Amino acid sequence: MIGRGHKVTLLCPADAPIFSAAEKQGIPVHALPIARKGWHGVKAMREWLGTHSGISLINTHSSTDSWLAALACVTLRRPPPVVRTRHVSSTVPANRPTRWLYEKAARHVVTTGEALRMQLHRDNGLPLNHLTSVPTGIDLSRFSPGDRAEARKTLGLAPEGLYLGIVSTLRSWKGHAYLLEAMTLLVEDYPDLRLVIVGDGPQRENLDRKINALALKDKVMLAGQRDDVPLWLRALDVFTLPSYGEEGVPQAIMQAMACGIPVVSTTVGAIGEAVADGVTGILVAPRDSAALTSALSRLLADLELRRGMGAAGAERARKYFGLDVMLDKMETVFINTVSRG
Repeated sequence: MIGRGHKVTLLCPADAPIFSAAEKQGIPVHALPIARKGWHGVKAMREWLGTHSGISLINTHSSTDSWLAALACVTLRRPPPVVRTRHVSSTVPANRPTRWLYEKAARHVVTTGEALRMQLHRDNGLPLNHLTSVPTGIDLSRFSPGDRAEARKTLGLAPEGLYLGIVSTLRSWKGHAYLLEAMTLLVEDYPDLRLVIVGDGPQRENLDRKINALALKDKVMLAGQRDDVPLWLRALDVFTLPSYGEEGVPQAIMQAMACGIPVVSTTVGAIGEAVADGVTGILVAPRDSAALTSALSRLLADLELRRGMGAAGAERARKYFGLDVMLDKMETVFINTVSRG
């Protein structure tokens, strides 16, 4: 948005990872105590808005910052409109305060998938013209097909063999445990198979223990948090995200597709809007290790199927999930919201 000539300021807690990331990238960022809901955060938000009168619009991204911004704005004489972006498919309470937050306090609501948009309309009664679906965009200049052998060499991975990978925060509902169970069966048929787990999070120690308990120490690599995700994706033969949580359209899936990697995932949230089942990858029921094992085995056994689905995924990502596609849609939402007064 900055590159398109807009002035942008990021508001977040000082200890949030995005704060230091923004500073490194030269994005204007201001620290506020808004990590939790409470009057302290409302007061801080109100004071900041009160001293920055030129703000045209606020875009919130979670329940916490949406409530803090909404309550701060009702205390201001001329508050900027709020656009609420919703990234997950968790159930929204059907009560009057939440209805006010979504329909009155927020001038417009953006969801990261059409399934999430229809969920809010169906379950919460929000009018469709108040909701817009905009999948999160990815930088196609970074995430693109590349040389697998070169990527493996750069990362210090074995040049031969099959690599299965997952990129995500290490949370229970991302399905790592089911993936490890699938690995215990897959390595019997594919002795040269390795699993790469990229990311960090609260389940790191639990996953380490499970890897040891399943005797997979020589088959699984915990790569940790990485800044070179495109390289890791290009090194893979198959990408998987066996999530059973309340997903929107996970960025890692779109990134893998953009790199030409076939995807095995689940039918939760709006994942089906990214992965065309049987075309760019395979979708299975969540929490089903047997189905996951079968889908992964089907791809691992068939090089031509992997190549075909990978190429189809790259084309789909270029057409629908590029950064410019998202920016065009969000810019339209912001301009229309501000113009309505």
